[in-house]
Amino acid sequence: MGKFLLIGLGGAVGTWARYLISGFMLRMLGTAFPYGTLTVNLVGSFLIGAIMHIGLSTELLSPTTRIVLTVGVMGGFTTYSSFNYETMQYFQEGELFRGLLNLLVMVCCCVVAGWMGLVFARRLVGS
Repeated sequence: MGKFLLIGLGGAVGTWARYLISGFMLRMLGTAFPYGTLTVNLVGSFLIGAIMHIGLSTELLSPTTRIVLTVGVMGGFTTYSSFNYETMQYFQEGELFRGLLNLLVMVCCCVVAGWMGLVFARRLVGS
């Protein structure tokens, strides 16, 4: 039960962080593009790549800590469901270009961010 509670608390922390970052990006860059969702997904992709590498290739993170950080914090933090909704909204509103741009930018940039997180972690703790 302890791990379950920690994952739930981690999810709350991730959700709070997502809310704060998304709101900040909205205030800074406006509503022309879902910059908050993009920022959260990029940061989340980077962090999950780094956390998984560190957690699986070193003893710096216990299995419980790795699970709490990935399933809990990152699960609450990343916003795939928001990304999906925003993309579908563009398509439903006839904004094909914006929908495709959102899809392309989000997927490509998040894959690159995940790879960068892995590279960062490998340099930090070794392969």
